[in-house]
Amino acid sequence: MSQVLVAFAGLPGVGKSTLAARVGVARSAPVLPVDPIERAMARFGLVGDVPGMAAYGALAGLAEVQLGLGLSVVIDAVNPVASARGLWYDLAERAGVPLRVIEVHCGDEAEHRRRVEARLPAEPDPLTPTWDQTLLRRAEFEPVIGPRLVVDTSVDIDPLPAILTYLT
Repeated sequence: MSQVLVAFAGLPGVGKSTLAARVGVARSAPVLPVDPIERAMARFGLVGDVPGMAAYGALAGLAEVQLGLGLSVVIDAVNPVASARGLWYDLAERAGVPLRVIEVHCGDEAEHRRRVEARLPAEPDPLTPTWDQTLLRRAEFEPVIGPRLVVDTSVDIDPLPAILTYLT
């Protein structure tokens, strides 16, 4: 299998992490989620837009190390704005590997809401968004421009075969 940088994008609760994990297993590639980095930064009082972009920068640094080892890498992040997604384009170019963007949606709003609400922890966690916060993020989500595979996780068809074909 040829080396590739895979960047998932989409709102919380659409199924990105599940798909990213499945792609990582299928490709024997490390899956690098941004959430643990954001949580670690928050434990040290670093929250907000600037630390959020710093988390993406840290993730890009980790991905660059893995790409330098000759591995493919799967990025699991919301990637809500063009500047965040730009990190992956720049990294792929520096590393000399193709970038494959996978934009994940849940076309059934009731199902999407159910998924988001099912993820809410017993203890309040400011980094686990409520449905209202997810709607705010949707309003701020900048359109993904350029080549990508769009996956609707509300459709009752396993998207993994199509994703793996897109990655080759």
